[in-house]
Amino acid sequence: MLDLSKFNSLGEALRSALDTWPGEICLIEADRDRENARLTYRQFKELALPLARALIDAGFRPGSRAAILMTNQSKWLISAYAIFHGGGILVPLDYKLTPAEQLQLLAHSRAEFLIVEYHLWRAITQSPEFKKLAARIVLVTEAPAKADLAGAQRWESFSDAASGSPPPAIVPRRREDPACIVYSSGTGGRPKGCVLTHENYLEQCIALTALYPFWPGVRYFSILPTNHAIDFMVGFFGPFVCGAAVVHLRTLRPEFIREAFPRYRITYMTLVPAVLKSLERGLRQRFDELPKSKRRMLDALIAANRSLTRRRPRPKISRLLLPQVHKAFGGALLALFVGGAFTEPSTLQFFYDLGIPVGNGYGCTEAGTTITLNDFKPFRADTVGKPLPGLQVRIAQPGPDGIGEVAVRGKTVMSHYLDDPEMTAETIVDGWLLTGDLGRFDSSGHLQLFGRKKNMIVTEEGKNIYPEDIENTFDGIAVKEYCVFAANFLWPARTMVGEHLVLVLHPEPGQSISPELIADVAARNRRLLNYKRVSSYLAWDRDFPLTASMKIKRGELAGQIRQALAREAVVPL
Repeated sequence: MLDLSKFNSLGEALRSALDTWPGEICLIEADRDRENARLTYRQFKELALPLARALIDAGFRPGSRAAILMTNQSKWLISAYAIFHGGGILVPLDYKLTPAEQLQLLAHSRAEFLIVEYHLWRAITQSPEFKKLAARIVLVTEAPAKADLAGAQRWESFSDAASGSPPPAIVPRRREDPACIVYSSGTGGRPKGCVLTHENYLEQCIALTALYPFWPGVRYFSILPTNHAIDFMVGFFGPFVCGAAVVHLRTLRPEFIREAFPRYRITYMTLVPAVLKSLERGLRQRFDELPKSKRRMLDALIAANRSLTRRRPRPKISRLLLPQVHKAFGGALLALFVGGAFTEPSTLQFFYDLGIPVGNGYGCTEAGTTITLNDFKPFRADTVGKPLPGLQVRIAQPGPDGIGEVAVRGKTVMSHYLDDPEMTAETIVDGWLLTGDLGRFDSSGHLQLFGRKKNMIVTEEGKNIYPEDIENTFDGIAVKEYCVFAANFLWPARTMVGEHLVLVLHPEPGQSISPELIADVAARNRRLLNYKRVSSYLAWDRDFPLTASMKIKRGELAGQIRQALAREAVVPL
């Protein structure tokens, strides 16, 4: 890989990558079973530089802010490089937000340029807030020939117009200059724009590749949104500065994801816990359908692999013992990575026993991407790993049980929240980023997490309860979604006594809260310690609001429930 300590900006590092591996494949874009694009580093450069020239000719200057609003595709990465080449600041936006939310973030970021996919642009133009859009140049990708673009320009023709012009020189930036403004959550009335510098990204990449190096020939499967902090790093910048290739799939249908593994011989992939759990359920179902004799043989092979890989992964041995499992994952998979929310240790252990190690990590946008990560030396299913090289992590104000707020200091921590000195001062104190997450270190230096500080519940006996910890007990119940709240969080009351826990249940479409479901909930509830038990449940008929990494937006969900239902709607268990 490149020596990133020698570069001052993302643009400089990416330019060097394009020149270092011109003939290597850097990007593959597939749509279902059809391949849309396969680009070498040279071809990627030839597509990006005319766009950079056109932006500069249109008034793009060092420090100009340009937003990208697209699903995962080659034009996302090409546009991002053109912005960095021109010395700009990238504003990656979540395409899953509503048009009103996207317009709010565009206004908050003061983006002068917007690069947007056609169907998303059409939705934005139909929003009542569209008239407030201040971006002076909008480039729309993949628009139909006769589409009304409401004053925007076509990405393709805008770029093509500069294809005959001399390529622009890269605009130098300093390490401390802003590289991106990343919104760490939805709007919720107060946008949180994390200003991340070039140094933040460069140092994060140095730390991650020290644990998991990439190289030419590696293929990273990108299914998380590229606007998300995780995929921007490990699904774009990280692979590119190592000469590796990124595979984009423009559908998330499970059958096409499964087919992509053998077709492209995937090396690495990052998932959210919900997708990993879905893979586990599918594999367990297939194992359960085997004849008894074959199932006994499979169990014996899994046990043998578990014994032989106890200290470290041994891919060759695992592929030899369990060839059909590894063939289904393409035969070249070295590891999966998971983050964004809590992952059950049993799920991580299940995959490790099959010879498919899952690197369980923890991080937040404000700290770049990753704070801690398991390195398989040895494998630990019960923690989120050790701090990345170069990061200091401590537990602030630990209680008698050692649990306190996770605080982080290092070169990957963001500069500040955009235009919000008050929130910045609350979040970064004496150089330490206060994550709002509760954790403790075990005797071997691994971090264990216990939920969010703001979701913590204190009982009348002074005991602390972490809703995420309780939710693990109900994993697998027959509903689409569920979530645990303190009743006083849903319906605020000026009291420190009488608190109880409510389980919010969202059934699958067409289903109801059945007696069998409640019996299952009650049986699981009895396994908990008395002070952790849920005392009532609440039926909810809408999808939970989720972040890009599939975390529940607890505050937003609580607000929706509070507006729609009275406290009397809860049903005792």
